[in-house]
Amino acid sequence: MNPDTTIQLIIHKLCKMPHGPASIELRQRDIAPSPLSNALVEQLADLYAARSSKGYGKFEEDEQAFPLPRLLRQHVVDGTLDFTALSQQMMEQLLSRVQSEALAGGGYVLFARQRHSAASDSLLVAIIAEAQGTALNGELEMVASPYLDLANLRVAGRIDLAAWQSDSGRYISFLKGRTEVADYFKLFLGCNDVVAALKETQKLIKGIAQFAEREQLAPDARNELFENAHRYLDDLGEHDLPWSVDTVVKELSPAAPEALRSALQDETLGLSDGCIPDRRAIRPLLRFKAAGPNWKLEFNRSSLRSGDVIYNRSNDTIVLFNVPDDLKRALSADQPE
Repeated sequence: MNPDTTIQLIIHKLCKMPHGPASIELRQRDIAPSPLSNALVEQLADLYAARSSKGYGKFEEDEQAFPLPRLLRQHVVDGTLDFTALSQQMMEQLLSRVQSEALAGGGYVLFARQRHSAASDSLLVAIIAEAQGTALNGELEMVASPYLDLANLRVAGRIDLAAWQSDSGRYISFLKGRTEVADYFKLFLGCNDVVAALKETQKLIKGIAQFAEREQLAPDARNELFENAHRYLDDLGEHDLPWSVDTVVKELSPAAPEALRSALQDETLGLSDGCIPDRRAIRPLLRFKAAGPNWKLEFNRSSLRSGDVIYNRSNDTIVLFNVPDDLKRALSADQPE
C-alpha cells in the first residue's frame, strides 16, 4: 500500500432474504487501521477496478429524494458528520431502497474512504456475502471457517469525491450486475446514469486505439482490428443493439481477451457500456480526418495500403495520387505554371 494513503473503514450488516423483509445491524465505530483491514480495502478496490460492465453517472439534483450529496457535503466539506455517522445514515438510505426490491439479498456492507492525495479521494461501498470455507485448527482437525466472499462481488459502487467537488465529469460508478439489483443500488447512490451514446462510443473507440498502441500492433494487425470494430459496431448500430465490454472483447480479441478488456476497463477512460453505438463516432476507425489553418484533409485508411496516399515520415509530408480530373482542373486554374 502507498504509505501516503489514508483509509477509513467500517462494516455494517444488511439482513435480508429474497422476497423477505429487511433490517440493518450497525457498527458504532470505525474499524481501526491495521495491515489486515488495509489489505482488505486494497483487495476490494482492485477487484472493483477490474470488473467490467459498470455504469457511470452524477448525483440527482433532488437532494430531498436523494440525500447522499447532502450527507457527503456534511462529511467531506463541512466536517460536521464523522465517517461512522455518514455510513450509518447511508445504511438507513440503503434499507429504504432495498425494502422494495424483492430479489435483493443481504450481506455485509463495507464503506471505505481512500485518500491518496487531494486529487485522489474516493468512497467505495460494497455489499459482500459471507461464504463458508474449511480450515485446520491447532490439532489439524478440519473446522468450518466463514469468510467475506470478495471473489463473488456483485453489488458495489464508487464515488470519486475529488471529481465530485470539482463537478468534473461523471464521478459515480457502480457495477451493473443484474438489472434489478443495479437499479436499487443506483437509487441508493442517488445516481443519474443517463448515457450519451455519442460520447460513450467515442470513448470506446479511444479505448480500442489505446489497446492497439499499448500492444504495439503491426500496421496490418491494427487495420484489421479497426475494420473489424467498425463492421461489428456499425452492424449493432444499424439494428439498434447495445454493446458491452464483454461482447466487444469476445468479438474483437477472442484469442487474447484480457489485454483489450484491461484497456476498456481503465477507470480513467470511464467507459459506460450498454448503449447503442452512435455510427457517427465509429468513422475514425476507417477514416483519417484532419485540418490545418489553411487546409482540410480526409481519406480512408485503406488509401495508405493501396498507395493512393503516402505519408513520408522523414520530411513530414503527405502525397496524394490518382487525383480526380475536376480537382486537377481547379488546381490548374488557381495556380499559375
